[in-house]
Amino acid sequence: MQHDIEKNLAALNLVLPEPPKPVAAYIPAVRCGNQVVVSGQLPFRNGQLTDTGRMPEAMPLEQAQAAAAQCALNALAIVKAELGGDWTKLVRVIRIGVFVSGAPDYYEHPKVANGASDLLVKLLGEAGRHARAAVGVSALPLNAVVEVEMTVEAKP
Repeated sequence: MQHDIEKNLAALNLVLPEPPKPVAAYIPAVRCGNQVVVSGQLPFRNGQLTDTGRMPEAMPLEQAQAAAAQCALNALAIVKAELGGDWTKLVRVIRIGVFVSGAPDYYEHPKVANGASDLLVKLLGEAGRHARAAVGVSALPLNAVVEVEMTVEAKP
């Protein structure tokens, strides 16, 4: 699978970032048996938070979807580090949780979450298909517009 992930990243003109550092008192991921649970990731790129505010005022839907995709990339960077850089140990994405900062009358959380979901399928194929929750919240850490957590299955 490693070759495909790297090839798919290149085909999409994407680069897997360095694993983001925690912004509070938690660790990036916990491995429990054959699962790796990745802490919620914000849309950081090159150490900078790129997308802030509440939907729909903060930005167009497409920008929020791109922010969710960046969160998923950040989570995958942590997964790769947890697997010692060996993508062949990644079996599949089990579940993602997507939290969208939105106004009380905003109901398009699933559309924002599709930014992360669609990217995972593009990168991983069937192994990227996952269960998901898309949840609206009144605020996120650092005023981020979206946060994505991820659980994957991994070989020992």
